[in-house]
Amino acid sequence: MIAQVKLLATSEQAQLLKQTLETANAACNWLSERAWESHILRQYDLHKMAYYDAREKFGLSAQITVRSIAKVADAYKLDHKSQRYFKPLGALPYDRKNLSWKTHDKQEVSIDTVEGRQHIPFVCGEQQKVMLENRLGGGELIFRGGEFYIHQVCEIETPEPYDAEEWMGVDLGIVNLATSSDGQNFSGEQVETTRQWHQGRRQTLQSVGTPSAKRRLQKLSGRQARFQQDTNHCISKRLVETAQRTGRGIALEDLKGVRSRTRVSRGQRSRHSNWAFFQLRQFVSYKAERVGVPVSFVDPRNTSKTCSVCGHCSSANRLTRNDFVCEACGHVAPADLNAAANIAAKAAVKQPMVEPPLASTSSLL
Repeated sequence: MIAQVKLLATSEQAQLLKQTLETANAACNWLSERAWESHILRQYDLHKMAYYDAREKFGLSAQITVRSIAKVADAYKLDHKSQRYFKPLGALPYDRKNLSWKTHDKQEVSIDTVEGRQHIPFVCGEQQKVMLENRLGGGELIFRGGEFYIHQVCEIETPEPYDAEEWMGVDLGIVNLATSSDGQNFSGEQVETTRQWHQGRRQTLQSVGTPSAKRRLQKLSGRQARFQQDTNHCISKRLVETAQRTGRGIALEDLKGVRSRTRVSRGQRSRHSNWAFFQLRQFVSYKAERVGVPVSFVDPRNTSKTCSVCGHCSSANRLTRNDFVCEACGHVAPADLNAAANIAAKAAVKQPMVEPPLASTSSLL
C-alpha cells in the first residue's frame, strides 16, 4: 500500500527540492544515454561503469546517485527498444538511507537534497498515519500541482478472504458507472457533465492562447481526473461495505482489452476513452482486500443479453440500452441490473467444487 503525505516546505526548502529533482533527472538522462550507447542496461553493470562519473558531473550525494542509477535501470526493464528519457521534475525514488521519518512527537521527514539533509514537516490523514507505522522500504518524492508529496510504501496486514457462499455481481458501464445485483445504481451523469464542461473549457482557452488563458489551463489541469477518482473511491467504498455487511463476495467483469474490442461512434469516442473502469476495479480490489472480502473476475461475454431468470441468450432481449425483456420467459428488468445478476451467477459457478476428505472409521464412532 502507498501512503501519500504532503510536505509543508518553506520557499527555500521547496527550491532545494525542485533543484534536487531537476539535477537528479538530468543525471538520469545522462546515465540513460550512456547506458543506451554502451548497451549496459543492468543496474549492477551501469553502477560499476558510471557511478563515480555521475557523482563528479552532477554533484549529487552517494545515495541519490545510486537511486538515479536504479531508476534508469528499472526504466529499461520494460523493454530495450528505445532510449529512455526523463522529465525534469519526474519522481525521484528514495530509500531508508536518505529518507527518514518522525511520526510520534512530531510529523517530519529528513530528506536528502543537493544541499544536504532538510527537515520538513508533513501533513496527512488519519489513515495515512496508521499506515506510516508500518513503513516498508523507500518512497518517492513527487512534484504535483506546485506542491511536494512523498509516496511511501507501507505494509498493511490484511485478513484472509472469507469463503463466500453468495456473490454480489457488479456491472460496469459508462451511462451507469456501476450497478450491483442488489439494485444499487451509480449514475455516470455527473461525471459526464463534468467531462463535457472541462473539455469545452479547455478548447476555448486553447483557442484564445493568451498567457492568462494558459495560466488558467494549468490551473484546471487534473481537476477532472481528481473528480472522477473521488467518484470511484465513493462507489468502491459503498460496494465493499455492502458486501462485507452481507458476508458476500464481489463479482466484477474482467474487462481487460475492452477498449480494443469495442467500436463506438465518433461522437462517443471521448466519453468512451474517459471511462475509468480499470481505476474503479483497482479501488474495489484493494478496499476489499483490506477487509477480507473476496473478489472474483468473470468473463463478461453475453451477460448483457442473457436472461438472469431462464438463461435464454439473444440480442433481441435488449430492446434498448436500458431495458431488458426476455423473449422466452417475458422477464423484464433494467438491463444493467439483469447483467449484474448474471455476473453474480457466473462467479458462483466459477468457484472450484472440492469434495471434503472421507471421514475415517474411528471418527464416526
